Amino acid sequence: MIDSGKLIGERYTVAEHVGSGGMQDVYRARDGLLNIDVALKTPQVGQAVKRFANSAVIAARVNHHNVAKTLDYFVDDVAYLVEEFVEGESLEQKLTHFGVLDPHLGARLLHHLAKGVAASHRAGVIHRDLKPSNIMASAGVNLQNLKITDFGIATLTEEVFDEAAKAGDLTRSTSGTVRGALPFMAPEMMFRKPGESPGPEIDIWSVGAMMFRLLTGEYPFGVYLDAAVNVKNRDRKPWPAFMTSNIQFAPLARELQAIVDQCLSYEASDRPTADNIVSQCQNLCYLAVNREVGRVEKFIQNGSSGFIDGDSDTVFFSIESVYGTSRPNLGDNQVVCYSSFPGAPRRRAHPILVLKA
Repeated sequence: MIDSGKLIGERYTVAEHVGSGGMQDVYRARDGLLNIDVALKTPQVGQAVKRFANSAVIAARVNHHNVAKTLDYFVDDVAYLVEEFVEGESLEQKLTHFGVLDPHLGARLLHHLAKGVAASHRAGVIHRDLKPSNIMASAGVNLQNLKITDFGIATLTEEVFDEAAKAGDLTRSTSGTVRGALPFMAPEMMFRKPGESPGPEIDIWSVGAMMFRLLTGEYPFGVYLDAAVNVKNRDRKPWPAFMTSNIQFAPLARELQAIVDQCLSYEASDRPTADNIVSQCQNLCYLAVNREVGRVEKFIQNGSSGFIDGDSDTVFFSIESVYGTSRPNLGDNQVVCYSSFPGAPRRRAHPILVLKA
C-alpha cells in the first residue's frame, strides 16, 4: 500500500487508496503538472509488468468521452499506469440505490455505453472484462459522464484468462478476476481452449448481460459456476413481467429487450456490432431529461395520483407513471427519482422510480 502524500514519478502525489481488483491497486493522485486528479494504477504482486505496459500502449489508442482516457505509463521502482479519474460511482454501486433502471434511463445508458465500446472496437481494442463495476458515472441519479474504465489492463486481463484456460477449465477457476467476470462472460470465452482468441463479440455479450442486470436486477444466467452451467445449457432467465405490464413503458421496454436478446445470442456471429447497437439506440424514443429526487407529500383521488416534494418544486404525479414493482408511499425514508415536465397548476412527474432505502 502506498502512503498518502507520497510523490510518485516526481509528478503524482498520492491522495488515497480507492480500490483493489484481482490484478491492480488503484489510487487517487494529484498530477502536479496538470493540476488535476488522476487514477494511479499499479499491478499487484505477481502480475506481468510487460503485459501492463502493453495494455497502456493499446488503451491509449482509444479516445472517446465514454471511455476513461489512459494518460501515462512509467516505471518508478514498479510500473504505474495513469488513467482519467472519474468522480462518482460504478454501475454496481448505482444498483444499490436504483434496484432497476426504467426503460428511459436504461436506453440512455445503453446508448452511451455502446458508443464507448464502439470507439474501442474501431481502435482495435477489446476490453474482455466489461461488468457494472468497471463502468463509472457521476454521483446522483442522472448517470451522467458515463465512463468505461480498465481498458488499460486489457492485455493483463487476457493473460489471467489464458492462464485459467490452460489449467483446463476456466469456469472452475478460483481467481477473483475470473469469478467476477463469469456472470457477464460470453460462451466462447468461458469454454475457450488455450490459444483461442475470441473477438470483439465477447464485449457485446457482456453489454447484453450488463443491461439485463440493470433492467431487471437479476443476473441473466446466475453467478459463478451457475453462470457457466446455465450458459452451456442455454438456460437464461426470462424477462420479468413488470417491464411490459405498464403500457406507458412497454413499447420502449420491448425494444430494449430485443437489443439485449441480440447481444446475448449464443453464436458470436449473430450478435450486433457496437456500431449497430449505437444505430439502434439512435432510433429509440427515450427521455433524456435530467432526473431529480423527492418524497411523496400526499396522495389524492384514492391514491391514483399525488404530489412529490422535490428538490426544486412540488410536482404532480400519476401512479401510472411509476415504473417497477415498488410503489411510492408517504414517509421520510422513501425517496423517488423522476423527471418533470410543464403542467398546470403543477409540473408533472414522469417517469418515476422508487429508490431503495
